[in-house]
Amino acid sequence: MFNRIKNFASLYLQLGPRWSAFRVAYAFRLRTGLICLQMPMGEWGDYKRLLAERSDERSSRHAVEARQLPENIPWDKQQAITEADRILNGEIKYFSHDFIKTGFPPDWHKDYVTLSGAPRHEGSLLPQSETLRSAQSDMNKHWSQISDDSSTDIKFIWEPNRFTFIYTLVRAYAAAHDEKYPKAFWTLIEDWAQHNPPNTGPNWMDGQEITLRLMAWTFGYSQFSNSPSSTPNRKAKFILLIAAQANRIYKNIGYAISTKSNHTISEAFGLWMAGLLFPELKHAKKYLFLGRKLLEQSAAEQIFSDGAYSMYSLNYHRFILHIYLYAIRLGDINHFPLSTELKQSVSNSITYLSRLINPETGEMPTYGSNDGALVLPLNNCNFTDYRPLLQLGWYITKKEFLFEPGPWDEDVFWLCGESQLTAKSAKNAREEKVKENLRALSVLRGESFSNGGVYILRSSNSHALIHCADYASRPSHADQLHVDLWIHGHNLAIDAGTYLYSGQPPWRNGLAHTNVHNTVTVDNKDQMTMVSRFTWTNWSKGKVLQHNEKLWQGEHDGYKPVTHKRTVMSLEGDRWIVIDTLTSKESRHYALHWLLSDFPFEQKDSSALLSVDGTKYKVQVGIAEGNSKFSFVRADPNSTHGWRSRYYGHKEPAISVMLEATQPQVAFWTFFGFEDDMIEAAEYTLKVNGVEIIM
Repeated sequence: MFNRIKNFASLYLQLGPRWSAFRVAYAFRLRTGLICLQMPMGEWGDYKRLLAERSDERSSRHAVEARQLPENIPWDKQQAITEADRILNGEIKYFSHDFIKTGFPPDWHKDYVTLSGAPRHEGSLLPQSETLRSAQSDMNKHWSQISDDSSTDIKFIWEPNRFTFIYTLVRAYAAAHDEKYPKAFWTLIEDWAQHNPPNTGPNWMDGQEITLRLMAWTFGYSQFSNSPSSTPNRKAKFILLIAAQANRIYKNIGYAISTKSNHTISEAFGLWMAGLLFPELKHAKKYLFLGRKLLEQSAAEQIFSDGAYSMYSLNYHRFILHIYLYAIRLGDINHFPLSTELKQSVSNSITYLSRLINPETGEMPTYGSNDGALVLPLNNCNFTDYRPLLQLGWYITKKEFLFEPGPWDEDVFWLCGESQLTAKSAKNAREEKVKENLRALSVLRGESFSNGGVYILRSSNSHALIHCADYASRPSHADQLHVDLWIHGHNLAIDAGTYLYSGQPPWRNGLAHTNVHNTVTVDNKDQMTMVSRFTWTNWSKGKVLQHNEKLWQGEHDGYKPVTHKRTVMSLEGDRWIVIDTLTSKESRHYALHWLLSDFPFEQKDSSALLSVDGTKYKVQVGIAEGNSKFSFVRADPNSTHGWRSRYYGHKEPAISVMLEATQPQVAFWTFFGFEDDMIEAAEYTLKVNGVEIIM
């Protein structure tokens, strides 16, 4: 009881009295059934009252004008056709990674991921029959009576209901001009409407999910509107579907605002988009102006001045930038532009992410929560490739290109048109500007993004990314002083990712914990207190002590009264040293952990040799004084160690290296270098190839 009171007090102090009061009132509305009265279940026809009565107001606008593919495009148009045909054959790509057989149309309430046998981890899933019963029992309930944390992962049900496959149908239609794609569009929407009456079932639970569905629907509507399949009757019914779902977002927008998260941004966009594109809605102006107000406020509150994002997650950062970039284009196209301040915040974010990306692969660290969201899948690139986002953002905010022509250009085509991609007169200027931008990135050394708690050290062909945050909003992972390390373009020291939000232990958001990150744990505890899958209390405070071109040093207070200080040093020739010192007045259990990419490896005492493209990289750990225990695990079947997840619901092996000691104080050291490097360790002194380093 005491701990519960303590945790609530911590939340109250961190999130404020208004948040606490709203959540108490919202819980009352849920438990008394008041929400059911405010947003009753019903039929689609009930929402005709939300359409404007005057006929001259019935004039929908298109999201983006219909596109025709130009010649000599720098992407493979056949890939979209192939994927679209798989959709028509009853296969849907989940979380931008795995195709799963669902049928066409799918059962909109079925968890196909669990029923297909994935994710595969013994003990993490219920029997298929129990999962199916759980999903079926919810389909006729009011959405407020359904839990998002039940025996089945609700995201496995929601994923096809986001309709992101519509973007694939649109791309295939532009490439093949086959009427089967708009026919499929209308078949899927009509089937969904038949099986998901207003405010009924799990697909009405979340305003963000509704927004993403409307975002995909309206994009397809704009591209298929001139197809013979888009009959006047279908278009009229479509407006009714928009009206009911926009009303659901509006009626519960207070909850989204209370989250101070990507939900606020997405649901504000849903209202704004409905009001902008469908003026024939009775409350279009109300939606439009409220949505804009919230979009503007959220950009100012959630995007830090250094460009970082307040949810401390790169995937969520991409999520909200896709929303904002799309909103900027819709506003400009329809002569209702968003503010200069909002556009500047988005531009700052694009610049920030450009500092984190590996320009050769488009990859970034899997920093923070990763729920598999990709809300504008308009290209053939991998989910882990951020070049489409940065190319689009760079062009929209700076009217330049960051990267050379490639498949990441397709987003620019769909949102901005073909002129800048195909104009021969602009080709040479583009090439020179791209070279200039990439040169500017390559010469950067020490970089600080203190608001987001991200710091970068660079060497000739390597760089380290360090997390050290003084949290201004809710953290997603307990990962203070975590280090990602890249050498020669290879991410050697990695972040574990997320894998699952729900499920049985240890996979119930198990990769958010400290012990799987590249840092040190004390007494097997987290740096903060997890009170639910997504909520931490007693936020640890990170502090930077030094930062220059060759050295970064910081500390955090998550293990009070124990202090943890980490020093990261860049040595000559892309070699790195990390030193961790922890002090206490009494004996503690300390565990240094590193998660390494699953490259072919050899284990030698307290070191590992990773073989990558003909080079052997050495990772070696040690302790300055005292006794220690070294362990080396790959894909541990009984724990979260030795795993990484780059796609939601999918995990793959990785290599966990751990060094443990039990004593009052400890000084760990870690070396990253090459096979022939000589490391000599004496008490509080290291020699790396003869060069002495004092710990």
